[in-house]
Amino acid sequence: MKDIADQEVIDIDDMDVEAFNDLATQQGWSDGLPLYVPTEDKVAKFVEMVRGDNRPYPPVPPRQVVPTIQALAANAVMAGCKPEYFPVVTAALRGVLDPEYNLHGTLATTHPCAPMVMVSGPIRKELNINCGSNCFGQGWQANATIGRALGLMLLNVAGAKPGEMDRSTQGNPAKFTFCFGENEEENPWTPYHVRRGFAPTDNVVTVMSGEAPHNLNDHGSTTGDGLLTTFANSMATPGANTIYGKGPCFVIIGPEHAATLARDGYTIESIQEELYKRSRVHASRISQENQDTYISTGHKPEGDWFTIVPTPQDIHVTVAGGPGKHSAFIPSFGGTTVACVRIA
Repeated sequence: MKDIADQEVIDIDDMDVEAFNDLATQQGWSDGLPLYVPTEDKVAKFVEMVRGDNRPYPPVPPRQVVPTIQALAANAVMAGCKPEYFPVVTAALRGVLDPEYNLHGTLATTHPCAPMVMVSGPIRKELNINCGSNCFGQGWQANATIGRALGLMLLNVAGAKPGEMDRSTQGNPAKFTFCFGENEEENPWTPYHVRRGFAPTDNVVTVMSGEAPHNLNDHGSTTGDGLLTTFANSMATPGANTIYGKGPCFVIIGPEHAATLARDGYTIESIQEELYKRSRVHASRISQENQDTYISTGHKPEGDWFTIVPTPQDIHVTVAGGPGKHSAFIPSFGGTTVACVRIA
């Protein structure tokens, strides 16, 4: 394995797992969980999976290193990926390298953001990516290792070492991994990636620098209007970075909630409009000092209300999860974007 910082070549092929993990910890390559040994043979199998994708990678901020495909593959091996997951991981990396994603800012902030990775298209089933029950949780190798591989790349290629470049005050568990699939089968509307201009048969990764999911619990509402009231009031929080009104957010609707909203005639567009209007935060819930800060940075209130995103379209809506009357709100870092990349 080649250390990108100083190009030192370290022979690891004969190391056992325990010895390699000791070395990885000493070198600062580890996220704290056990790693697989990235032998040359394993790395070569991963590289072969993306052999046809010859698009160059730009320098990865903040270190501005141009990664080799072998270095990226080594991180995916260490994360526990299967070779067939690797094209999804490299697409996610291309997404966070979108200049509007603001990778340097999202890695260096004190905010506890992590790269959210959502997978759409037929590849979800081919790779057994969880789109249903517990899709944000444990138990699925693809979800766990794809998100983890991206995190290791940002640690080892970008240089986001906790306490050094990564200055997050407290962090959050999504920094280990944050990957899930869109539940297209139970989505009563057009799939998210198709609304972003891709074909239904395209495989697409969507990334956003976000907080961990905030649960939206509503077991009582039997109408779409009631659900949107719950969603909007939960989103109207002065404690999430969305209060700065600078960036996007995601609302991940559970299938049962989605069925109710669709039954009552709500479209994605009308959901966005309603949530935008109803999720505004009244000035009385925000300290005067914070109000002064928001106004001085260009986020002026509409009367006595602060919006949580610039426009209704900045509330990105899709369906994921399984049975149960729960949905989720994912605030973003703020100064970021939602980037979509077709998996080559």
